[in-house]
Order: sequence, then structure tokens, then C-alpha cells
Amino acid sequence: MFSIFLLEDDKELNSTIKQFLEYLGYKVFVAFDAWEAKDTIYENSIDIILLDVKVPKQNGFDLLRELRESGNTIPAIFLTSLNSIDDLSRGFDAGCDDYIKKPFELKELELRLKALIKKSYKSEKNIVCINDTIEFDIENFKLKVDNKEINLKQKEANLLSLFLKNRGKIVSYDLINTTLWDYEQEPNSKSLRTYIYNLRRYLGKDRIKTVKNQGYTLE
Repeated sequence: MFSIFLLEDDKELNSTIKQFLEYLGYKVFVAFDAWEAKDTIYENSIDIILLDVKVPKQNGFDLLRELRESGNTIPAIFLTSLNSIDDLSRGFDAGCDDYIKKPFELKELELRLKALIKKSYKSEKNIVCINDTIEFDIENFKLKVDNKEINLKQKEANLLSLFLKNRGKIVSYDLINTTLWDYEQEPNSKSLRTYIYNLRRYLGKDRIKTVKNQGYTLE
């Protein structure tokens, strides 16, 4: 499961973003000022940093620059209302990987995160070992079982990725539907049962458990 750190001093916006990211399956750490942010980043395993700029104790530009100078290379995105070219330049000079101007749609944040994760962790985290004989290539949708490659359909691959991010936890029907189908698409329960059936054939029928009236869990 990817972990994301969020520095945002607006409590309502902090809560909204946190809930949205958790809904997508991320583990989320939050802080409301720069000093709290440093402690949280240093004390936890973080994959992506999201930073507001105008926060108490120290601005986000200086905070990220300090992290970079200390050797911290965690990918970072600024979320800020500062939108001039000079501000944009300061953000990238400080060491950010992307820059999102407020106000923004949560869907935009989701897309930017997915792109940054794919870019930054391509060589490190695109292969997931499910057990000693099964591994999954997240980027190329390829499942390898006993050294035999199986090309998954995109929705099957997305579903397996979702299960792996939430391994051992119940993945709700709502989360599955929002992951597999776009907003303008109608979720299809018959198709979902087919995807589950196929994944069970590849992984073993007892590895994906049905949780009555809730969803599924990957053991």
C-alpha cells in the first residue's frame, strides 16, 4: 500500500483530501504546520509528499528545500494557491516533482498521483510478489504464475492492484466500482463476478474471499 503525507493547515481541506486518498486505498499521514510535518516525514515510511506552501512555522518551499538538502528524495507535489510563474519556478527549484494550483478537482489530484507513482517507482515497485510462485507486473498488466505469463485485461489488473494495496483488508463494493468504472460508466456486477472468477483461477480459489454484503478481501 502506498503511503502519502499531506501538509495542509486548512483543517476542512486537510480532512477532505485525507478521506479521498484513503477512499482510493492509500495510507495517509497528515500535519498542519511545517514542524509537525518534519517529525512525521522522518518518523514514518512515506512514498509521496503533498505540500501546501503557506503554512505555519515555515513555508512549504523552504521545508522541501531543507528536506532535499538533507538527502530526502521522496517525490513531492505542491498544492497551493500561489500560481505565478515565479512561484512555479520557486517550487521546482525547491525540488518538487509536480505543482497543482488551487482550487483543483480531487480527480486531478488522483491522476497526478498515479502518474507520479508510475514515473517514480517504475523500476522499484512495479513487480509485486504475491507468494513464492506468483508475481504481478503492475505496469504491464502481466501476472506470472509458476513462471508462466498471463496477460490480464485492464479491469482485472486494476482490480488485482486494488486488492494488493489493501491486502488483508475488506475492499468494499463502492471502492471497487469507483476504481474499475469511470464516473460516466455504470458499474456492472456481472462483469465484476467474471473478473473475480478469473483472478481466483489464476491465484487460487481460496485466496480471494467474499465478505457478505461488503466486498472482497485478498489473503
